[in-house]
Amino acid sequence: MGSTSPERGQAAARDRDAEGRARNARPRDGLGRPLPYGADGVERQPEGVVRTPAETVAEAQELLDAGKPFHAHEVFEDAWKSGPEEERALWRGLAQLAVGLTHAARGNVTGGARLLRRGAGAVEDWVAGAGVERPYGLDPEALAAWARELADDVERDGGRPVDARERAPRLRGAA
Repeated sequence: MGSTSPERGQAAARDRDAEGRARNARPRDGLGRPLPYGADGVERQPEGVVRTPAETVAEAQELLDAGKPFHAHEVFEDAWKSGPEEERALWRGLAQLAVGLTHAARGNVTGGARLLRRGAGAVEDWVAGAGVERPYGLDPEALAAWARELADDVERDGGRPVDARERAPRLRGAA
């Protein structure tokens, strides 16, 4: 049974993707926030894409550089869900960093700071446990320092949104 959607002004069934899974079809802005139906949004990141670790890092960096940390999070999430079990904590930690930046850019002090610190700890813990100093060229030490500094800035600034492009991390360290 369909429901009436005020945004669409018509009876509509639940949004579904090409595979029939429930998925909100509303357009999104660059930070992943839903926009009204019919609005011009940012193209969504395809889900479930299997990439090599190098492709994951490169694509996530491009998205971060473009000020799209929400989309970078989706790339890391694909790696976390499709990669080897022993690497999932690394990719999940990187996804948390990207979501933390997303929340900071949206002005969410608590969520942004918490996720940035959680992601920093997760990446550091994975590196310590795996004994890999620079997995896939990533610079975990610099990422953790970046995340904690940004978390401190977000809390100090009291919810003023950060510029996601300006504050994007360098996944492989300083360029």
